[in-house]
Amino acid sequence: MGRNYENLSELRRKKKLLQGEISDLENLLTFKNTKESLSAFTNGLTDQYLQEKVDEDGDEKIVLRKDVIAKQLSSEVKDMFISKNTAMGIASSALKGNALDSIIKLGATALVANYAKKNMSSSNWKKKLLGAALIYIAPIALKLIRKKLESYQKNKSVSSMEQLI
Repeated sequence: MGRNYENLSELRRKKKLLQGEISDLENLLTFKNTKESLSAFTNGLTDQYLQEKVDEDGDEKIVLRKDVIAKQLSSEVKDMFISKNTAMGIASSALKGNALDSIIKLGATALVANYAKKNMSSSNWKKKLLGAALIYIAPIALKLIRKKLESYQKNKSVSSMEQLI
């Protein structure tokens, strides 16, 4: 089951290596070096956005690299506008409707959340019950409504295509 070692020094060397690995993992999990820990957890995704800086007291701090974020955001917006300038880009974005759909979803979520928050802070038990119901039932109801609207829109587009044919 276990490996047989030739002598005691080999076993001690192996023990030191294992202790070093354990201490490295403990440092990673306890966020002693925040940038390295985040890099390990996100597989290097956060490396380009974080930078270590030393403040006046000599303490190391992790700060966001706003220049990299701004460059990436501006390039994404530029690419989006370039793709929309072509006829195919306009047609594909009109068919997808992702931006408007996302805005509508966020707006509906914000309205329901604010109303539920207002009801939960009320002293009336009925309003608290209504707020709790909104928190748990509203997402299910919104999904159901969205599915119904999508199926209605699909049926409507199919029937209009049939009328054209």
